[in-house]
Amino acid sequence: MPSSVQRTRVRKQPAERRAEIVAASAAIALADGLECVTLRRVAEALGVRPGLISHYFPAAEDLVAEAFGSAASAELEVLLSADRAGASPRQHLAAFLARTCGPAYDDVTRLWINARHLARYRPALRHRVLVQEGAWRGRLTALVEDGVACGEFRAAEPVVAAVHILVVLDGLGASGGRDTADLPEAVGRMAVTTAEQALGLPYGALDPPA
Repeated sequence: MPSSVQRTRVRKQPAERRAEIVAASAAIALADGLECVTLRRVAEALGVRPGLISHYFPAAEDLVAEAFGSAASAELEVLLSADRAGASPRQHLAAFLARTCGPAYDDVTRLWINARHLARYRPALRHRVLVQEGAWRGRLTALVEDGVACGEFRAAEPVVAAVHILVVLDGLGASGGRDTADLPEAVGRMAVTTAEQALGLPYGALDPPA
């Protein structure tokens, strides 16, 4: 016998719904690439009509940019959180390098490569890539400055050291250098070695704890 009680459809607040859409878009971008972030795909993921997605993002390109920005920002908070929970700058940098040089970072590496490729002809995405590059550079520079201030690092120009480290990480990701199974050990450690040299540290100072 059918129930006489009707289900009440809960209408989400605009900010909550928008955040839900962006989160779903970011998950799709990380799993399948930014090309797969479409109004229909996001609507299917959330079980809603595409019209609801277009209400919040009339231009699909803006949704793609938001998807990238959300994913990149979330990873930045994981890797370079301003709250280091008592870790010293050296310990924090070692943890950052251990993650960015390992398989846990592969999805984000692919996302950055994907975004930079598409950004050539997508202005909204290009702007977001530049914003995120600035955020990553600023956060890593601040970490280097903290290390210099407490005497753990030596760097005349912290921003140059930070950019040097990021460039090597980007280069390894773009060239497939993260898969080091058939490459010399020095390749797999290249970003760590670069950071040690840029910050006046001895070899092994930024290795993760055993």
